[in-house]
Amino acid sequence: MILSISDLQVAASAKLPSSARDFYNSGSTDQITVHENTTAYKKYRLRPRVLRNVSLATPQTTLFSQQIAFPLCVSPAGIQAIAHPTGELATSRACAKRNIHMGISSFANHSVEDIVEAAKPIAPIAHVMQLYTMKDRAKQLRIIQRAEKAGCRAIFLTADSPVLGIRYNEHRNDFRTPTGLDFPMLEKTSAQIRAETHDDQFKAFNADDHSWAREIPWLRSVSKMEIWIKGVLTAEDVILAREFGCDGVIVSNHGGRQLDGTPATIDVLQECAEAGAGKIRVHVDGGIRSGSDIFKAIALGAECCWIGRPVLWGLAYDGEAGVTKALDILYDEFKRCMQLTGCNSVSDITKASLGVMRAHGPLARL
Repeated sequence: MILSISDLQVAASAKLPSSARDFYNSGSTDQITVHENTTAYKKYRLRPRVLRNVSLATPQTTLFSQQIAFPLCVSPAGIQAIAHPTGELATSRACAKRNIHMGISSFANHSVEDIVEAAKPIAPIAHVMQLYTMKDRAKQLRIIQRAEKAGCRAIFLTADSPVLGIRYNEHRNDFRTPTGLDFPMLEKTSAQIRAETHDDQFKAFNADDHSWAREIPWLRSVSKMEIWIKGVLTAEDVILAREFGCDGVIVSNHGGRQLDGTPATIDVLQECAEAGAGKIRVHVDGGIRSGSDIFKAIALGAECCWIGRPVLWGLAYDGEAGVTKALDILYDEFKRCMQLTGCNSVSDITKASLGVMRAHGPLARL
């Protein structure tokens, strides 16, 4: 019986081949960050208010000028067809059923056009296109133009990956994308992909000489989509994103897959939100495994949360139905958490709703 995201992880991991399971679940080098992303949430405690009428509580919020069911969206996660052949198409349909937005990875196994179209008969959700800084500017521009023409609302520029993090599992398993899976956005066939390791392939197309001054003005010059920076972990970079006129930032450490030993995203969220000062939108991903985790992130200043691995586990467990199950679990847990803390709307969730555990002594107010 699947009652929680933890249940889903166990069920999915049992179905996945070991190389795919390691690729999805592991982080870089010593796995410190990938584990702390989740465990860091445990030191924050909820401060419920009682005897409040929560009969009309609603978790709805607005993002990209559109009302969504609750402050959660699906992160751009690559190579979803390893988990299930329908991959990103199933994820898009599940997002539409739950009425939340979806990110599309440059490493998607289906095209942006097909992924966007998959949701349309169900609900008019927004999609965003994840992008790397690429050596081949012409190809990068084609990705942008295809995404914009398909109706994507924003570019999520992955800024934390001038090179890939050191992922021991990929080297030990000689990880390569399985036969038959293409990367249509990167214009690569299965045969081309299989000829290289994941690391060599990334080195071949990714530009490690990227910079704020080069990337942001160029993106502004070629697209009307919003520009968000994904991979921010410091107040200093939030301020730079503001200075360069970006629309938002995603507080993210790439799911612990880049530089190991970086802080859990929930632990730097407050400083990033304060640096945003209401001048730029601040979202967060990494380690979210329950509705109360979403609540805690909102209390610490995030406008919205994004999830990756729970969706991949849902896909591996039961395709579209599995993703729907994951999103339904998180929706129900988040709404009940709101009600049990006395919050009737997302705007009611503040730092006053949380405390943090001290090693010795009483709970500390935030």
